[in-house]
Amino acid sequence: MKHARILVAGVVAAALVAIPLAVAVGARLDKNSATDLALIEGVIRLVEHDYVHPIGAHDLTKDALKGMLNRLDPHSDYMDEQEYRESQSNISGEFGGLGIEISEQGGVPKVIAPIDGTPAARAGLQPGDLIVSINGESAQGMNLDKVVRVLRGKPGTNVTITIARGNKEPFDVTITRSIIKVATVKSKLLPNSIGYARVTEFGEATPADLKQALLKMNTEAGGKLKGMVLDLRNDPGGLLTSAVAVAGDFLKGGTVVTIKGRLATDNESYQADSSGTIEPTAPMVVLINGASASASEIVAGALQDRHRATIMGTQSFGKGSVQTIIPLNGHGALRLTTALYYTPGGRSIQGKGITPDVVLEAPKDQQIAGAYMPHESALRGAFHNPGTLDGKKTDKKDATQAATAAAATKAKYSAPIKADLIGTDKDAQLKAALDYLAAKLGAVAKKI
Repeated sequence: MKHARILVAGVVAAALVAIPLAVAVGARLDKNSATDLALIEGVIRLVEHDYVHPIGAHDLTKDALKGMLNRLDPHSDYMDEQEYRESQSNISGEFGGLGIEISEQGGVPKVIAPIDGTPAARAGLQPGDLIVSINGESAQGMNLDKVVRVLRGKPGTNVTITIARGNKEPFDVTITRSIIKVATVKSKLLPNSIGYARVTEFGEATPADLKQALLKMNTEAGGKLKGMVLDLRNDPGGLLTSAVAVAGDFLKGGTVVTIKGRLATDNESYQADSSGTIEPTAPMVVLINGASASASEIVAGALQDRHRATIMGTQSFGKGSVQTIIPLNGHGALRLTTALYYTPGGRSIQGKGITPDVVLEAPKDQQIAGAYMPHESALRGAFHNPGTLDGKKTDKKDATQAATAAAATKAKYSAPIKADLIGTDKDAQLKAALDYLAAKLGAVAKKI
């Protein structure tokens, strides 16, 4: 575990050491394993030779690997070379594309916003535009992952999208792809010297970008932020090391997270930097929701257990497992679950999530109507909560009791907020967080 960079969400990172395919597969074979591999090889040959339609051994092998890994848990997977390269681009924050944030509306890709200075912005795309086709192919019902894959591509190449905007007739826009650098931190200084920072995912550049944003807001506030809102809503996670560094901006040393694997050598405790970035006594709110997962939950859990911040919002996703990326030279990579993580207080959030100190749902008119956000516990093959770090079980084995507990937990979740409202003046949850901080600051002033 200590030799690799570690992933705690759906986006991926590279391991520091590539593992040759022969070593990864062949080094530990015993007699039974050799027999099993011979069986798999035999079936592939039979299908390749006798299936009603021609199909190559390479495709069958790839699908067999995916099936093998997908059955383990919801987050282990096999990535072919293309998927692996795309995952590397995601985590580095640079890729060839158009420069738009997209979501889904009624089965059609919807533009949340074009990123300033990108081809999409220069082409005049607007928030709310619907992408009805891509290069002449209908985008209706197309999986968002596929939409992203089709829209991305080699810089300098073109893609034609058909846009539906309001009551206008659909029209075509041809855009030339370029290198897109994604900023994962968005920040601004709010009234009363309160800083606001939204982290959209935990990539390689996130810690440096957040630190720069905090220092900038601190300067704008006259040298001292009086309060802070860290917005982790809709943040799916990312790199474990980035989560630890981000938590360290608000803590003065101490434990952020502990990971526990199959072997004692896999266990490790991650500590916050002792310097911190903002005043440790400044009141702080962390906003979360059901789409806050993994690295987001590590940060929220650490700041909650360390009594550094008040957690507001709705129950988080509940992903408490750690994945390691193992490249297979020339054959893609494995994303393999290798450990579980625990908050500083020894809690596992696996299948449960972080419970807010203040439950705060977005108003109904700010929620995505009819949206269903599945949580970790609802995913096929999800691990049961292992209990606390000291081994004390918290899950009840009785099926009726477990069902009752699951129903109670589900009731704490709500539909996700519309992405284009997050951080705006219309954001009711952010306004509630600011009102909370204002009350805290007023109480501090009275004590003085």
